[in-house]
Amino acid sequence: MKIIVPMAGRGSRLRPHTLTIPKPLIPVGGKPIVHRLVEDIASICSDKIDEIAFVIGDFGTEVEEELIKVAEKLGAKGSIHYQDQPLGTAHAVYCAKELLEGPVVVAFADTLFSADFKLDATVDGILWVKQIEDPSAFGVVKLNESNEIIDFVEKPQTFVSDLAMIGIYYFKKGEDLRKEIEFLLENNIIKSGEFQLPDALRRLTEAGNKFKPGKVDEWLDCGNKEVTVHTNQRVLEHDASKGIKTISDTIISENSVIIPPCYIGKNVKIINAVVGPHVSIGEGSFVENATIKNSIIQSNAKIKNAILQNSMIGNTANYEGNIADISLGDYSTIA
Repeated sequence: MKIIVPMAGRGSRLRPHTLTIPKPLIPVGGKPIVHRLVEDIASICSDKIDEIAFVIGDFGTEVEEELIKVAEKLGAKGSIHYQDQPLGTAHAVYCAKELLEGPVVVAFADTLFSADFKLDATVDGILWVKQIEDPSAFGVVKLNESNEIIDFVEKPQTFVSDLAMIGIYYFKKGEDLRKEIEFLLENNIIKSGEFQLPDALRRLTEAGNKFKPGKVDEWLDCGNKEVTVHTNQRVLEHDASKGIKTISDTIISENSVIIPPCYIGKNVKIINAVVGPHVSIGEGSFVENATIKNSIIQSNAKIKNAILQNSMIGNTANYEGNIADISLGDYSTIA
């Protein structure tokens, strides 16, 4: 089994945080999104994972080394592939075309999920979907009476289905997907300036491949500040339910209250403050005379004389004030 993780997107809806950090490396519950994604797949996948391919932009050597270590920690080979231009989801997958051979999982690194991840050997593929109230902003699938996927519709403006694709796919024969993506590229089949993965999937179903929907219990998006803060909340609750230790032994807390669930990293100092519930604070940060809940504070930040709620504060940022809902990027100061 191989896993391809496309993660070269710009993450423009999560700015200013993605101006300095790729979106899949934004931490939720103290751990980058992409780390959690591949760990979650590995933990529930019964097949041995041989290789994990990360399709990235120009993220730098340090990030590449970090991603390789993520794969190796799971007992798999890690490889780096580059998508130099934003040419769409099909093109992103094809950037790791060497892995499109045999069983393969494609997992786009801007989502987390809780799902039934059983791989059915009797079908050609599985697409995990979530029933949603408003499908107009998502790609959806249509099913026949046999519960097989027969069509893929991107952002339908009139109702065709409420089953949204969450960006996790299994293919029994990766080489078949590679062939159909090559057809799109060679014939310049583009929509909105991009080569779209659903177009390749549609060609596979038209050729007789049988795809089934996978059941998703919870779909956690990280597309913008609001949903990322919510995802952080749900991840903290999940970790707490599993008894995972999330507060470092090296924190200094004076005259303060920590209301779980929270993640608090190494060497964090909290003075005269109330922190939690649902707060993540990265290592080396300093909090004084503050009340913080339902927020993400990244590493080496300073929060003083503040009231924060539903907020994201970047790395090495400084914030002082009583705005309850704010998104402050790395190395920024409000005082």
